[in-house]
Amino acid sequence: MRRTLLPAAASLPAIGLLLLTACGTERQGTATGASPSAAQDCGDGTATGTAGAGTGSPDGGEVVIVGTGTKPFAGRARPCATYSVTNRGTEPLTYTVTLQFLSAEMGTGLAMPQETVRDVAPGRTVRRTVVPDDIHPDAETEQVRAKVLTVRSVPVAEEPSRGGTCPPTGVRVYADDGDAAMGLRVVGLHLENCGTRPYRIEGHPRVEVLDEAHDRVDGVAVLKGGDAIASGTGADGAPERLVLAPGERAQAGLVWRNTVDGVTDGPVNAPYARVWAQPGAAPVMVTPEFDLGTTGKLGVGPWKKARKEQKGSGAARPGGRQRDDSGT
Repeated sequence: MRRTLLPAAASLPAIGLLLLTACGTERQGTATGASPSAAQDCGDGTATGTAGAGTGSPDGGEVVIVGTGTKPFAGRARPCATYSVTNRGTEPLTYTVTLQFLSAEMGTGLAMPQETVRDVAPGRTVRRTVVPDDIHPDAETEQVRAKVLTVRSVPVAEEPSRGGTCPPTGVRVYADDGDAAMGLRVVGLHLENCGTRPYRIEGHPRVEVLDEAHDRVDGVAVLKGGDAIASGTGADGAPERLVLAPGERAQAGLVWRNTVDGVTDGPVNAPYARVWAQPGAAPVMVTPEFDLGTTGKLGVGPWKKARKEQKGSGAARPGGRQRDDSGT
């Protein structure tokens, strides 16, 4: 049990910064914003730059950029980067790796693909290649750098789920990207009954704030109701007894402020939350990226029945854009 204290504007690790001139021939995993052809090898040649540079994380993970270069796509060269993920911990983990491609001359950001590398066993190393497809056609891609921005992980046994096979529990639990305005943060928690029987739920989800090593952060007061932090977030009101038919959903909100005052302990930044939908439920680990400032408080709203999705729209939620923590 420990409290993690980080600077309010802790800089992201600028690790694995490389010049893209050639690329190793490694296979590609699923990438957000990557072209369909990224599944192919990333060109031929000998990687240049500081091959092997990477970043570690407190959970024992290590991400290393092992090859960089360009790949022909749609009649032009596209930058690519091959990297490896090594699990040096003691349990299987699913990693989310965010990389950044930048112009070599100006350092201008060109793309920030996010990859999910699933179910990496302890001691195992997995290699992936990413080819971002959202770089502007007029951007100069002959001289491009790439770096690892962030590495996040969740235990496979606690991995959130938004799609695919229904978990053995019969429910999915996941978080969205949330909204942030004037220092106020709101992230939605979502629960879907993907089973075959009605699911009964009442009250507030139980939430623990976790640091980068997945240890509980002491000194944070987890309060019932988003209105304990701010009104008008949608994460308030009295808890209700809900019965969710198969396919129905519920939602709750996490609310906090990133206000920083002059206290000596400094601000609290913690990536993860362990969530129990209700007493006795299996825990799920989500990644709200808490920046609690020095407030020491987190508001948790009650479960509310979500309105039905309209075709082509995301699920109703108190937060902002929908995030798929599972990478599916």
